[in-house]
Amino acid sequence: MTAAVAPSETLAALRETKPEKVTIVLLSGDLDKAMAAFIIATGAAAMGMQVTIFFTFWGLNAIRRKGAASSARDWLRRMFGLLNKGGAEHLPLSRFHFGGLGTSMIHSVMKQNRMPGVPELLRTAQDLGVQLIACTTTMGLMGISKETLIDGVDQLAGVSTYLAEARQGSVNLFI
Repeated sequence: MTAAVAPSETLAALRETKPEKVTIVLLSGDLDKAMAAFIIATGAAAMGMQVTIFFTFWGLNAIRRKGAASSARDWLRRMFGLLNKGGAEHLPLSRFHFGGLGTSMIHSVMKQNRMPGVPELLRTAQDLGVQLIACTTTMGLMGISKETLIDGVDQLAGVSTYLAEARQGSVNLFI
């Protein structure tokens, strides 16, 4: 017969084996989802945790330079570049976008309530040492080059790099 382990003992054991580390996969290029990722990332970093955000697929738009064009040679990946202008300032809402009207309205409400937008949250994350990793596989697939990314992207890497980070993490999120 084994003795029951108290939840506090289990938590203490977990803290000893796992560093205070957060990894976030940002798959979405939607304003509200990117904001959630950056709010969690900056909150964790402010608490002293190590934070990594792995940007893939549409999430790469949050770290693309404003108005950066695709350098792809084939027409399909160039179309991805045209349809996804990139830049944290141009992310649409996941719901109620209404051709940009809903996004403009939420930006207005955020400004009235002094809530920072994605560009400010991104700069804060960088200031707090959040590691930004862009997915090389998706970059190639979508015709995104390193030159179209903002300054401060720490690394261009594949899924194995993310998994190595996540394996060490105590919190792993997919947004």
